[in-house]
Amino acid sequence: MKNPQKKEALAEEATRNSELADYSANPRIALSVPGDCSGQRLDQVLARLLSQHSRSRLQNWIREGRVTVSGECVVEPRQKLWAGESIEVAEVPDERAESSAPEDIPLQVVYEDDCLIVLNKPVGLVVHPGNGNWSGTLLNALLHYAPQLDKVPRAGIVHRLDKDTSGLMVVAKTLEAQTDLVRQLQARSVKRCYQALVRGIVERAGSVDAPIGRHPTLRTSMAVVRTGKPARTHYRVLEPFLACTLIECALETGRTHQIRVHMTSIGHPLVGDPTYGSGASRVPRLVEFPRQALHACRLSLTHPGTGKAMLWRSGLPDDMAALIDSVRLEAVTARAGECVSDEELADDWDDDDWDDDDDGPEVIIVDGDGDCEDDDEELGEQ
Repeated sequence: MKNPQKKEALAEEATRNSELADYSANPRIALSVPGDCSGQRLDQVLARLLSQHSRSRLQNWIREGRVTVSGECVVEPRQKLWAGESIEVAEVPDERAESSAPEDIPLQVVYEDDCLIVLNKPVGLVVHPGNGNWSGTLLNALLHYAPQLDKVPRAGIVHRLDKDTSGLMVVAKTLEAQTDLVRQLQARSVKRCYQALVRGIVERAGSVDAPIGRHPTLRTSMAVVRTGKPARTHYRVLEPFLACTLIECALETGRTHQIRVHMTSIGHPLVGDPTYGSGASRVPRLVEFPRQALHACRLSLTHPGTGKAMLWRSGLPDDMAALIDSVRLEAVTARAGECVSDEELADDWDDDDWDDDDDGPEVIIVDGDGDCEDDDEELGEQ
C-alpha cells in the first residue's frame, strides 16, 4: 500500500476489531519460527507451517486478529519474523459449512478414498447454498454422506458445475487434499473436458481466447468483456448434424459459464441454454431441450496423497443422449438414407494432444458407454 497513513489507519482499525473479538473458544495452534524462516514474512511462515491452509485464508486470519507473535496480536501479514519467536493461531471453522445442515440427498459416487470423492453430479442439483437455494444442495448432501467434511471449508468442494450442467466433480476429504487440489487448479494441471451440443455447424477445431467478466448491464450473466479475467477454451468437432454440432471442450481456465459464453461469442450457443444465445439455442423441429446441453465427461488430476495421475470418464446422461440420438436420426433421414461411414464420424484429433501424462494415468470409467474420447481461481460454474 503506497499511502503510509492509510496503511497505519487500517492496521489500527484491525487492531481495535481484534481487541473486541473473543477467539478464546477457538482451537489454538502453538508454533515456533524455524531457523531457516528467520527474516521471512508472517504469512509466508504460516503458509509453510500450516500447509493445509491456503495463504489467502491465513492472511485473512492475521487481519482478523487471530494470530499472535510472542504474545502480541499482529494484523500485518508482511511483518518480519525471527528464529525462535512463538506464534499462536486461533483457527476458525468454515462458516458456510457450519450454517449448512446435512441432508439425505442421493449421490452418485464413482470413486472414493481417504483423500478424494469423485462424483457424477446430476442435472438440477445446485452445488453451493445461495440466494434462492439455501437447502437441497450438493454441499448439504456431502455433509450427510461424509459428516467429517464439516471440518473442511465448503465441505471439500474445490470447483463447481452449474445447476443444469451434469458430470464429474472432485471433492477433497481433508484440508491437505483441498489445498493441494486448489493449487493444481491454479497451476492449470487439472484437466476438465466437456461434451456440448451447439447451434450451427462447427467446421473445425479451434480455441477461444477472450476475457470473461460480468455482463455490463445483465449483472447475473457473464460476457466477453475487455476488463474481464483471462479465459481460454479449446474445442474440437465430434459429430456434425443438420443444424447443430456435437463438440468436445477442454478448459485451460475456469471462469463462470466459460464454455457457454465462449461458444456464444463465436456464434455457436449451446442448445437449450436459457441464458445465452438470445433465444436462438433451441433445436428446430424437435422437442425443446430444457437446459444447456453440456456434460462434464472427463476429469484428470494428480492424486494429492499418492502423486499418481488419475483420470475418470462419464457417459452422457439420458436426456442429452436422447437429444443427440434425435438430431442424429434427423440428419440421417435428411440425407435420404445416405450412410455415414465410421471413418467420417471418427475423431481425427490425437487425444495425446491434450494429455500431458506420458506415464499413463489410471483410467476409471464411470457408467455409460464412454462416449468421451480419452483425455482432454478460482473455478466457475459451467
